Amino acid sequence: MRWIYLNHSIRKYSKHVNRFHVGIVGAGPAGFYCAQQLLKKIPDCQIDIYERLPVPFGLVRYGVAPDHPEVKNVINTFTKTASNKNVRFIGNVSLGCDITLAQLKYSYNAIVLAYGADEDKKLNIAGENLSNVLSATKFIGWYNGLPANKNIKVDLDVEHAVIVGQGNVALDVARILLTPIDELRKTDITEYSLETLTQSKVKKVTLIGRRGPLQVAFTIKEFREMLKLPGVSTNFFENQINDINKIISDLPRPRRRLIQLMYDASQQIEVRNKSFDLLFLRTPISILGNTKMEGIELAINHLEGEKAVVTDDKYTLKCDIAFRSIGYRSVQADPDVPFNKISSTVPQSIGIYSVGWLSSGPVGVILSTMSNAFQAASLIGQHFDKGLLSEQKAGYNYISKVLKDKGIVTVDWDGWMRIDKVEVERGIKHGKPREKIVNIDEMLQIGGILK
Repeated sequence: MRWIYLNHSIRKYSKHVNRFHVGIVGAGPAGFYCAQQLLKKIPDCQIDIYERLPVPFGLVRYGVAPDHPEVKNVINTFTKTASNKNVRFIGNVSLGCDITLAQLKYSYNAIVLAYGADEDKKLNIAGENLSNVLSATKFIGWYNGLPANKNIKVDLDVEHAVIVGQGNVALDVARILLTPIDELRKTDITEYSLETLTQSKVKKVTLIGRRGPLQVAFTIKEFREMLKLPGVSTNFFENQINDINKIISDLPRPRRRLIQLMYDASQQIEVRNKSFDLLFLRTPISILGNTKMEGIELAINHLEGEKAVVTDDKYTLKCDIAFRSIGYRSVQADPDVPFNKISSTVPQSIGIYSVGWLSSGPVGVILSTMSNAFQAASLIGQHFDKGLLSEQKAGYNYISKVLKDKGIVTVDWDGWMRIDKVEVERGIKHGKPREKIVNIDEMLQIGGILK
């Protein structure tokens, strides 16, 4: 049910219909970085940023680990952009549901699709639907307060957790499972997930990768954090990393530093209360159990170049919960989106642009997203300079009528600031930076307006 909540202290925006109108779909890092650059390229443009949730910041709010508050500082930059008089935030509006791409094309000179890649890839093996086989994406959304994931069932009354995948997301999951609860209490992790994690009996987390140690996708910063976790030993399976020191000197510098750190860690034999284990050259074949998982069947791989080849050798690894973390894919939010189903991306075209993971695929970090968004903004600027986007458009005047006719409650930037204030106040009561509101109706009650 959508709330209708009237608020009369609405920010005033210029209604010049002759200016250059840009509609950005997605209020995450890619969308904000693109808006930031567009204000420089086309100073008098009007930018409207649409977001399907009532609140902004996307993966910075819902994807960055709660114990990485420094990464969230980029929100200060986005807030400065959103405060520009030519930028309008419109939350609680979903492309393909509340508005269509055709309506956006009628309203804007340029449309920037920045809605990311939030559908996780599946293993496509038997047993994947058993209880306690979870998406790492949804687990992260669960502890970060993403409304869609607030009610997922996470049973941590188990000792051994397996994570399939060896990227930074997999390490985030491992770190949250193994970090002392008193450390997590200081973060903006949700209270309901803290309660579950407080009761957790997880003692061992095993990270499983199809390829070898040289091909891991996580970065040195995240791995170093794992090594520093109090009471946690880092272990490598026998003979999987023993001779790697012979080739370290031949590797490119960034990879050389990471592999050296991994090798050094493998030489330190420690017995601690909890363990973080790395297992290479394994492919999950099936997940075992009747209603709840009881183990995972693995095939042993060998490398041909950098390609993992599955052999006929297999065995069972006993475990009680599994998280898949093997990547993401974008979806076609509206039937008219020029979507490449093979790459799950949207190519650049005159008038319709893509940024972030919808443009590049789900790779890279916030810095690479910024670079990608800046490039798209430059392309829009070039098309603007060439007069390719000069048709007069109505901008938000038309879309606002569409939303009002449908009774859609939206959240503007002032509405977000009210939500933000309440979250911070609630966080103070728990001795933490904020306690996120996870109920959309409650967000709309606090910050919503009917335009």
